[in-house]
Amino acid sequence: MVDQLTFDPRNRNRGDSISQYRDQRYKGTLKEQEIALRSSATLYIGNLSYYTREEQVYELFGRGGDVRRVIMGLDRFRKTPCGFCFVEFYTRMDAEIAMEALNQTRLDERTVRVDWDAGFVEGRQYGRGKHGGQVRDEYRKDYDPGRGGWNKMIASRGGGDE
Repeated sequence: MVDQLTFDPRNRNRGDSISQYRDQRYKGTLKEQEIALRSSATLYIGNLSYYTREEQVYELFGRGGDVRRVIMGLDRFRKTPCGFCFVEFYTRMDAEIAMEALNQTRLDERTVRVDWDAGFVEGRQYGRGKHGGQVRDEYRKDYDPGRGGWNKMIASRGGGDE
């Protein structure tokens, strides 16, 4: 049983790992984070449209079980949605059902990514990119209307070829 709880960073991207998503600012050791991921009832939901509302997330993830709360990811500066959220369930079993059933499903014409989270801590709802949103959106080269159009760096130069 101990081997199952030991986190080996070399296996980080293997399918048998508990979670592909890792909070790089987790306060604790990698082993503590892995243990928290294995007991958590919180899911990280990525690749959401900037226009997805909290009520839509409740409705979709409520199919997996009783949702305790939804915490929408926000642009750090504008306090507007920035494409991710956390969904807390009352029980691990409900979260497992939602994870199995809803990963890679479509919400607002986007394929959402569902992964385990070690547990929401106040402040994590804010994007960590230079412009306040998600870091990954700052490197995106395509036009994505569901994620605000062009990335902030391209938009500041006047956009791309539309």
